[in-house]
Amino acid sequence: MTDQVKTPAAAKPAAPVKKKKIASLDKRKARAGWLFVLPFLIGLAIIYLPIIFESLKQTFYVYKAVGDGVDVKTFVGFENYREVLTGSDATFVQTLLTGLKDMLFDIPAILIFSLFVAVILNQKMVGRAAFRAIFFLPVIVTTGMMASIMNASYSSAHEAVNLGEQEMSADKVASAMAIEALLERIFTSLGFGMGLVTYIAQAVSNIADIVNRSGVQILIFLAALQSISPAIYESCQIDGATSWETFWKVTFPMVSPMILVNAVYTIIDSFTVNSNVVMRAIDDTYLKKSQNQSAAMGWMYFLVVLLIVGAVAGLISAFVFYQRRD
Repeated sequence: MTDQVKTPAAAKPAAPVKKKKIASLDKRKARAGWLFVLPFLIGLAIIYLPIIFESLKQTFYVYKAVGDGVDVKTFVGFENYREVLTGSDATFVQTLLTGLKDMLFDIPAILIFSLFVAVILNQKMVGRAAFRAIFFLPVIVTTGMMASIMNASYSSAHEAVNLGEQEMSADKVASAMAIEALLERIFTSLGFGMGLVTYIAQAVSNIADIVNRSGVQILIFLAALQSISPAIYESCQIDGATSWETFWKVTFPMVSPMILVNAVYTIIDSFTVNSNVVMRAIDDTYLKKSQNQSAAMGWMYFLVVLLIVGAVAGLISAFVFYQRRD
């Protein structure tokens, strides 16, 4: 009689324990972010998108008067774009190149000045909060209704009193030439080229405009500087690093993401400010010539701005340092 070996029955897999799903911190932050921007998205879909679509549609039509104040809308395709670019009095391309030239001058000057002022205001000193408010005050004064009131007051005063514009412009030219000559002697003795001398001279002549347009950038750089851990600077002091080395090895890389943010902000601000020559040309075309051609100019301008922002963002992103949190 053979012994039969009984094999134990295969163990049944345990039933999975149902765990209560808990949203991760990243998902909760994502939902909070979408909830925060929800009013903007609703306004964009209901208000702005129809306006944007209507503006784009206007570029493909012209209005022709048929009498008694009645205008007929006629589809003309890309005729408005062709007229703006190659028409008999087409000056849009030249105006656009002038605006791009001004932007290439303004962007580096504003970024360098705002970073310089932010580094100074980040130091411990008496009245630091007051100085910060002073540098941000032009942003409030030159915005919206205050800007309109100031421009109206200036225009009224300018019309009421003869200020001698020719004499003033001559004085400005003479002072600019004196500044450029002084800087030329200084930088030539240091071995710098004339291109840098001309750039710095123009920046000094336009210092008021640079200060007025640097308030937001200064605050952004201040926030970035204050987010740097003091322990990093203490380590640099222990290692014997100089202030110059600390700035280029620690401060500058740590604030480089905000350089990208400020660069994009400054480009868009430069392209949309009222003093921009392209914006004035678009407004003049809208008021004096054709609304359809003005819309075509605006869309071409938008595409140029979009390409420049993308190129600048891609270029600066290659040099941006992002601190790892893990």
